[in-house]
Amino acid sequence: MHWSPRFHAAYRAVGGGLDFAAFDSFFKVSDDALARLPGIEALGFRAAIEAEARLVVELLPDQVDAAALARRLHADALEIVARNLPILERLARRYRLGVVSNFTGNLRPCLEELGLARFFAVLSDSTLVGWSKPDPRIFAHTLAALQVSPQRAWMVGDNFEADIRGAAGLGIRTCWLAPSERTAPPGAGLVPTVRISRLPDVEEVLE
Repeated sequence: MHWSPRFHAAYRAVGGGLDFAAFDSFFKVSDDALARLPGIEALGFRAAIEAEARLVVELLPDQVDAAALARRLHADALEIVARNLPILERLARRYRLGVVSNFTGNLRPCLEELGLARFFAVLSDSTLVGWSKPDPRIFAHTLAALQVSPQRAWMVGDNFEADIRGAAGLGIRTCWLAPSERTAPPGAGLVPTVRISRLPDVEEVLE
């Protein structure tokens, strides 16, 4: 699930009344504001969640508790991390892993706080490297840092345009992580190498 619907689900759970389409427009504004927040580069995961919760609540027409929204988001995220931690541990023992992310400059402190940074040899944060997915330069930068050719790499991602199309343009094999009901964008003209609906399935793909 992408961050906007994740925020919306938490917002509804703490009493918000807007439907997703209405909420999403406010979330996009708050996301842009988060990227411009002074000191964002130093914020860990919980602080970043709390900052964005405050930003979006300030924009919304209805009143919800920003602290309650942040707590729910944070708790949900920790459950997902705990569930997937064994998978990352196994993968990191067998492969050189990297993250390619359109992020706000604080990818490393977020992953360090969550106990995940240790699994990745390379962290490519778009704000820090200067290119955003699907720009091929951010993928090329990551491949160079990993010291691997495109033909020997896989990109696992949930965003078809940014992750799958961006990586495929360099000849990287792609694994699209998406629920079965999600369809590729109209006119995509691209078929991912593999499609999975659950992260644990990536182990079988790589084997």
